[in-house]
Amino acid sequence: MHKVFVDGQEGTTGLQIRERLEKHAAVTLIEIDPDKRKDLATRKALLNDADIAFLCLPDTAARESVALINNERTRVIDASTAHRTDPAWVYGLPELNKQQREKLKTAKRVSVPGCHASGLVLLMQPLVDAGIVPADYPVTCHSLTGYSGGGKKLIAEYEAPGRSKEPLVAPRHYALGQNHKHLPEMQHFSGLAFAPNFNPIVFDFYKGMTVCIPLESRLLEAKPPAKYVHDFLREYYQGERYVTVMPFDDPANLEHGAFNPLLTNNTNRADLFVFGNAERMLLVSRLDNLGKGASGAAVQNMNIMIGVDEGMGL
Repeated sequence: MHKVFVDGQEGTTGLQIRERLEKHAAVTLIEIDPDKRKDLATRKALLNDADIAFLCLPDTAARESVALINNERTRVIDASTAHRTDPAWVYGLPELNKQQREKLKTAKRVSVPGCHASGLVLLMQPLVDAGIVPADYPVTCHSLTGYSGGGKKLIAEYEAPGRSKEPLVAPRHYALGQNHKHLPEMQHFSGLAFAPNFNPIVFDFYKGMTVCIPLESRLLEAKPPAKYVHDFLREYYQGERYVTVMPFDDPANLEHGAFNPLLTNNTNRADLFVFGNAERMLLVSRLDNLGKGASGAAVQNMNIMIGVDEGMGL
């Protein structure tokens, strides 16, 4: 059995990871006394006792936790933004390319991708790598997410007893200054020469996410129609357990003509779609922002690292 410690187990992601690990057949959880969760010495002892340490902390605290580990045995899976573009850390998206799982198997330090970034990178990286989308294409990305992605404070705001319907019932655009913390990894792991113009939107549902990227065929070198791009992505992800390219132009993709962002909730799945025609297209990824976008991805990475079935606990 592998000993696992979740540093930051009281947060949204930490709680979700613990929930998955409590029924995991290959690990045993190391518990911290709630009164000691901010005690540096106690955390240091538990981090160094663990075979796997999950960090579910703000960036500064995550860096502090890594510095507390003074052995070569403890392997770290960091759910914060702190190490996502650090070359010493392996990016925890197994489906990124055909080599990524091998890197994860032996990794000592793994960074869990951001939820918005996962949706964008899954769509864009194969297309940029193959030259279908040029690296300098001016990518625009709109991402609709449930409010759980904002953590405890935002959850409390949306779930406050007797809260006013306005303005929370309406979609709310945020990070309008183009400084969202996921932008560096979006650019880096998609292969884009420039960061995308990113428009995140929070809405009045707990979890679920759709990441949408419009493309103009006339601006692509081969001017491919939407069906070509769909077929390329379907071939690229053929055989993947948690990434599925959904059928092209299938009425079943919509409900009464509208897209439902909630259908991957409570799963570790990312469903990818290509809508459009010969002139323009819309690429869409749908995932649970707390599943494949956070805790599910973290546990999937752990399973690869310890050599058990990738879906254990998921």
